[in-house]
Amino acid sequence: MRVLMIGAHQDDNEFRCGGLANKLIKLGHEVRFLSCCNGCGGHHIMNAEETVKRRAGESAAVAALLGIRYDVWDNDDCSLVADLETRRKLIRYIREFAPDLVISHRQNDYHADHRAVGLLVQDASYMLTVPHECPDVPAMRIMPVIMYYEDRFMNPPFRPDVLIGVDDVIDIKLQIAHLNVSQVYEWLPYTYEEEVPEGEAERFEWLKGMEITKDTTDEEIMTATRGYSVRFAKVAARFRKELIKRYGVEYGSKIRYAEAYEVSEYGAPLTGAVKEMLDDAAAFFGKVY
Repeated sequence: MRVLMIGAHQDDNEFRCGGLANKLIKLGHEVRFLSCCNGCGGHHIMNAEETVKRRAGESAAVAALLGIRYDVWDNDDCSLVADLETRRKLIRYIREFAPDLVISHRQNDYHADHRAVGLLVQDASYMLTVPHECPDVPAMRIMPVIMYYEDRFMNPPFRPDVLIGVDDVIDIKLQIAHLNVSQVYEWLPYTYEEEVPEGEAERFEWLKGMEITKDTTDEEIMTATRGYSVRFAKVAARFRKELIKRYGVEYGSKIRYAEAYEVSEYGAPLTGAVKEMLDDAAAFFGKVY
C-alpha cells in the first residue's frame, strides 16, 4: 500500500503522523512525506536562504531514519495560496504517486499555510479521477481514502475516527522531533521564551519534558504545559474513551501515547485494504505500559 502524508511545513507530518509512518514502514508499506512550504520563515536568527538549507538537512535526516521519500516544495512559509496552479501541481503529484491513503490538515486551523493545504487537498480530491483535468498525467481510477490529522480546534471539533496507540514507537517519534533541531531547540523556544540546555543529552531530556509512566494520570498529562512527551501523550489522554473502545479496557486504559485521525468525506470510505492496513498498524509490536 502507498500512503502520502501532506503537511504545510517540515515537522507537521513528523509530529502528527510520525508514529503511524514508522509502523507502516515496519509493516512493509510505502510512505511518503510532502511539505508544501520550504521552511524559510522558521527561524529568528538565520536568514531565509540559510533556514531553507538547514531545514532541508533536517528533513533528509528524518527521511533516512524512517526510510521514506521526503519531498519539499519551494513555496515560502506564510505565502501558500490554494490557487489553480498549486492545485494542479498537487493533482499531478498525487496521481504520479497513486496513494491508497492521503493524510493532511483540516481547513480550520490557526495557520494560513495549514488552511491552504487543507483546501488544496479538498479541491484536488475529486479532480484526481477526472481525465480531462491535468490530462498529461493519467487520472486515478480509484479514489484514495483521505484522513485529517488530529488538532484541537473546535469549529467544528475534531472527530477521532481512527486511533493508533504509539507507545511501542514513541522513542522513534521523539527522535524525529530531536532531529528537527532548528525548530525544537531554536525557533520554537524563541517564540515561547524558553531556555534550552547546552549538552546533547540534557537537551533531549528537556525536549521530552515530564517523565510519563504507567502511573501518570490523564489529568496530570492534560494540565502539563511543555515537553514533547506531554504533547504526544495528550492525544491519548484526550481520547481515552475512544482508545478503550478501540483496544479494550486492558490495553486502552494503559496506552500513554497515541495518534488520532478523522476520515474525510472527500475521499473514499475507510473500508477494505486501507482499513486492514490501519488495523494492522494499530496493533502493538511489543512495548506496552
